[in-house]
Amino acid sequence: MKIIKDTLDFKINEDVILSLGKFDGIHRGHSLLMDALKEGKKRGLKSAVLTFSISPKVHFDSEMKILTTDEEKMQLLYEDGIDYVIECPFNDEIMKMDAEAFLKMLADRMPIREIVAGTDFRFGYKRQGDHELLKRCAPKYGYQIKIFEKRQFEGTDISSTRIRRLLTEGEIEKANELLGYEYFFCGKVLHGNELGRTIAAPTANLLPPAAKLLPPFGVYAAHIAINGDIYRGISNIGKKPTVNGEYPAGVETYIFDFDDNLYDKAIKVSLCSYIRPERKFRSLEELKKQMKKDIQICKDRLDKYEAS
Repeated sequence: MKIIKDTLDFKINEDVILSLGKFDGIHRGHSLLMDALKEGKKRGLKSAVLTFSISPKVHFDSEMKILTTDEEKMQLLYEDGIDYVIECPFNDEIMKMDAEAFLKMLADRMPIREIVAGTDFRFGYKRQGDHELLKRCAPKYGYQIKIFEKRQFEGTDISSTRIRRLLTEGEIEKANELLGYEYFFCGKVLHGNELGRTIAAPTANLLPPAAKLLPPFGVYAAHIAINGDIYRGISNIGKKPTVNGEYPAGVETYIFDFDDNLYDKAIKVSLCSYIRPERKFRSLEELKKQMKKDIQICKDRLDKYEAS
């Protein structure tokens, strides 16, 4: 997969089938577009996705949280077999560009043979461009167009907004249903205070970027990917209230049956099920006892989760 980022000065010389959008989360609603891109590849086209280096909504609302970081989004697109990703910089030039001018710019930079998009897609200055404009411009720029209605789940549209709301409310399993995979965090393991080793539960610490959406602070059953292998574990999301001092919100994970050194190594922590809220304990001994109970609950929960 070739990634073109931080520039609009590029040239693709292969015929492409293109999809455009924010693609935050790349959820089951987006899978309609991903499937259409795969079908285009069967017809000899290269698949291309145009997305943004920062969601326009985040640009205008600093409190807005994202489901996937740029790196996580690239990994999901890679797994979907995308050939080209154009990560468009959301700068003043793009913000003020007329919708058709934006489309012409893309047509000048690559031979677009097909475009696939959703009915909710908007682009160009003040969101002037939509799927109707894409249809009207198809003969002019020589591409075919396929527009998809939003996929629904339980009678309601599947959307990144809906998934954010479910995650914020702690509905991790339902959010995972809409995502089509377990909500995850990727990153390099950081050095912590090694408190876990003192209670016989060494942990791997990740510090997600501030823009990444965190579900409610608490304890979760988790799957952990390390060098292509999947392990079970238990994760705490929060600020370690039992430990003295101030800590940023992070993801701290105890990996079952694993004792290798993970410092500075990349891992992926995927949340499967919510166990309990984060709480402050009176002592490390009390925390240790609760951790033992949590681990057993977590293993039982994972048995049921994996069997379903």
